[in-house]
Amino acid sequence: MIDEPPIGEDWAHEIKFDGYRMQMRVQRGKVALITRKRLDWNERFPEITAAGRRFPDCMLDGEIVAIDERGITSFSMLQEALSSGKTGGLVFFVFDLIWAQGRDLRGEPLELRKMLLEEFLAAVNKDERVRYVEHFRTGGAAMLGAACKAGMEGIISKKLTARYAGGRADSWTKAKCRAGQEVVIGGWWGDNRKLRSLLIGVHRGNKFVYLGRVGTGFNAQNASVVLEALKPLKVPKSPFDRPIDVPRQANINWVKPVKVAEVEFATITSDGLLRQAAFKGLREDKDAKSVILEPHPELAKGDAAMPAKAKAAEKPRFKNGDPEINGITITHASKVLWPKSKTSPAITKRELVEYYEMAAERLLPELKGRPLSMVRAPDGIEGERFFQRHALMGAAGEINTIKVKGEEKPFLAVEKARDLVALGQAGVLEIHPWGSKPGEPEVPARLIFDLDPNPDVSFAQVIAAAKAMKDRIEDSGLTAFVKTTGGKGIHVVTPIKGTPKSPITWPEAKLFAHALCQTMEKADSDRYTTNMAKKQRGGKIFLDYLRNDRMATAVAAWSPRAREGATIALPLKWSELTAKLDPKDFTIANAKALLKRADPWKDMPKAAASLEAASRKLVKL
Repeated sequence: MIDEPPIGEDWAHEIKFDGYRMQMRVQRGKVALITRKRLDWNERFPEITAAGRRFPDCMLDGEIVAIDERGITSFSMLQEALSSGKTGGLVFFVFDLIWAQGRDLRGEPLELRKMLLEEFLAAVNKDERVRYVEHFRTGGAAMLGAACKAGMEGIISKKLTARYAGGRADSWTKAKCRAGQEVVIGGWWGDNRKLRSLLIGVHRGNKFVYLGRVGTGFNAQNASVVLEALKPLKVPKSPFDRPIDVPRQANINWVKPVKVAEVEFATITSDGLLRQAAFKGLREDKDAKSVILEPHPELAKGDAAMPAKAKAAEKPRFKNGDPEINGITITHASKVLWPKSKTSPAITKRELVEYYEMAAERLLPELKGRPLSMVRAPDGIEGERFFQRHALMGAAGEINTIKVKGEEKPFLAVEKARDLVALGQAGVLEIHPWGSKPGEPEVPARLIFDLDPNPDVSFAQVIAAAKAMKDRIEDSGLTAFVKTTGGKGIHVVTPIKGTPKSPITWPEAKLFAHALCQTMEKADSDRYTTNMAKKQRGGKIFLDYLRNDRMATAVAAWSPRAREGATIALPLKWSELTAKLDPKDFTIANAKALLKRADPWKDMPKAAASLEAASRKLVKL
């Protein structure tokens, strides 16, 4: 791997994909998909194989990938597709033509092969699963910068005059956005049911040398796959040639070093260990004996470039250069997620994770047993954001999931403080649970009324609306609780219950919430509206009852917000709704003091009252 792409008119640059390198051989309608280990993977990619059957005789070189919602290739999604057998969405990106219709092209220059490849695919290919890889003659550095900004792997640079080379050669280079390395697994820390981290190495001559641990990048699904692959390979002693380098600790399981994984990392330490290594997936297409440490000239400085004084200062708080919180290594801990604002200092990733651990006692009652949606912003509030609700990729540790009826993929669910720390490590800045009964997604347990003001409405008016909503709720026989949202709105929440024989349904919950909001709208239509259309909301507060639909969510009490100032959605006593109240005062920076206050929502579950009885009273209001 190199620092910068090569410069010159005889070089072309392509996007680097994150998938399985594959040759497609077609002969008389028969297709073979061949890996770098010379394995035939036809059966693993039936749709791409079927597409190849329509080609004339040829041999193509390319990469099979999965593409995420951003249009970026994802190795984790590729592994999920292979594990589930749902490979219809995978794509074969073709970047070279080795031979076609009897003509051997290996001795021809790349420039000609690319031209013939484009013409070949244009003439014979009718399937979106097979795509031509564009190349660009100039601007390698600019292309690398754009690829990194877009979240891609990096770029491959190839000499246009070069003959075909299937393996390593001086005629091509790769430049990655973040260092990557294929490694061999020599053991794991945990037990037969839990994977905490992998112990990894590479071959250096005839020796198998230790490269450190990989403790992030796992979720319940891929950790299970790795464990099942490793358990039959257990051996009684360390396979590494220098056992002195390997940590001595309980629950280390040694394995025969034959399984290859792909990881990404930040730097290489002066001791030759990978820092901030994160698991990406198993490489079934690689032979363990062929895995060596790739050259990383820009990373070799690593910790060696760090002043000795700085190294010594961080040792008491860091493990291998990274803080470890609740057993999870926090990578990029010093990254600023919330820049400094008028109301808050800058908040780093480490401070977010420490907040989650500190607030776990308050957060967990809001989240346990409920499906979650999350706002992820790995690069902070000024970077790209992702709204995610299914099993979290890139989260460390074993995070629980919960099955939702009718949904193919399980939803994320947290059960303990360690899970919250894992969310922080994955860059989760907001947590939004369902309002369901814990463990029963189909049964509503609380109603949430979101008072959403138009920009021209003062916060004092929102406070008045919350108190009016409280009166309506209590008039119907229910109990009202209140919280700030971390923004200009307020949430009024009420716990509800049905009976064992007649549990509440989501349509019933939504119907009641809508009806209650309509009573307020009818009583003061100049101040309130239940119409979400922006043009209907001038000078008014939108009474958002839609939070009470199935699969709808609302930000959790004590959740941070991905907004300026690192604000928190904070539960309040009703007596605290005064003219002095300012939601911007409740932030991660002052959370320690806020958590010392008595919890005004502590008894919410005990306050649940019959929705059926409340509905009868509401009709009379």
